[in-house]
Amino acid sequence: MSDGGGRRRRAFIGSFTAAGGPGIVTAAVAPGGGALTVLHRVTGVPDPSYLALAPDGRFLYAVSETAEGAVAAYRLTGQRPVQAGPPVPVGGDSPTHLSLFDGHVLTANYGSGSVTAVPLRADGTLAPTPSAVLPHTGSGPHSRRQQSPHAHQVQPDPGGRWAVSVDLGTDSVRVCTLRDGTLAVHREIALRPGSGPRHLAFHPDGSHAYVLNELTPTVTVCRWHPDDGLLKPLTEVPVLPAAPARDAYPSGIVVAPDGRFVWTATRGEDVLSTFAVEAAGASLRLVGTTPCGGAWPRALTASHTFLYCANERSGDVTWFALDPATGLPRYDGRTAVPAASCVVLD
Repeated sequence: MSDGGGRRRRAFIGSFTAAGGPGIVTAAVAPGGGALTVLHRVTGVPDPSYLALAPDGRFLYAVSETAEGAVAAYRLTGQRPVQAGPPVPVGGDSPTHLSLFDGHVLTANYGSGSVTAVPLRADGTLAPTPSAVLPHTGSGPHSRRQQSPHAHQVQPDPGGRWAVSVDLGTDSVRVCTLRDGTLAVHREIALRPGSGPRHLAFHPDGSHAYVLNELTPTVTVCRWHPDDGLLKPLTEVPVLPAAPARDAYPSGIVVAPDGRFVWTATRGEDVLSTFAVEAAGASLRLVGTTPCGGAWPRALTASHTFLYCANERSGDVTWFALDPATGLPRYDGRTAVPAASCVVLD
């Protein structure tokens, strides 16, 4: 993914309509730079909090993070996204994340603690019903947040063989298969009790992964064994240089496309943390923290030269130029998007 060459690129921004968000926002990315200019706003489904692009760029998919969770498809062949059919119920409560895997859209359903697979038709639209809903089981020691499973993210591994789901409620990562439309757990990997894993990001080498923990502000560095579908925790690294002065809830994690840096966002402290990747991916070193430019940073997206942050409570998206030597982000601008929740780049 490049910022150069003058090609007109777009960003798609999700938001919480229940908190005043505009739905899905399309923004132009400045040629050769990172600035965003809002072009269009599209409504249609409530709380499209997380988005995913089809690999060919023809479709955008969105969760509807509601009690009767759903997923929707949008065609991107024109100037703005156009909804392609009605939303499809996912059979789960409050889906917070989605991804594309093996001819399906997968959703992580936080409220019900499950993962859903919705088949994709050949034309990119959604089948009317899911092929599978996989319930998670278990709990954790946090009396309020871990009484039951809370699947927060699901994504394919870099090789496209496994579906990997992260569960905040059970302090675990599940490696799953999808065969003949059926989801099954291949292996469940336990993380430190009470850590509250939220999101996982793979290193581009395909051999390491980094799990961001919400209930303790840390990143768990893991070795990924794709042949066996095995995630092996190696070490746990704080995302802040000292004990937080206030509530600190890590939210987003992203790895640089070249694999040299990792960035995380922490709500409450409202900072972005920069890590240098060392030991061939097996170690992270905290380089420093940077104010996110807003309040309650929920998700991060990185290109080769810019970092984007969706700030939910301040209602904006901020962007940062990245120092090529240190990886540290430098604030470069913002655009208003009420209740912003994620950014994806085409």
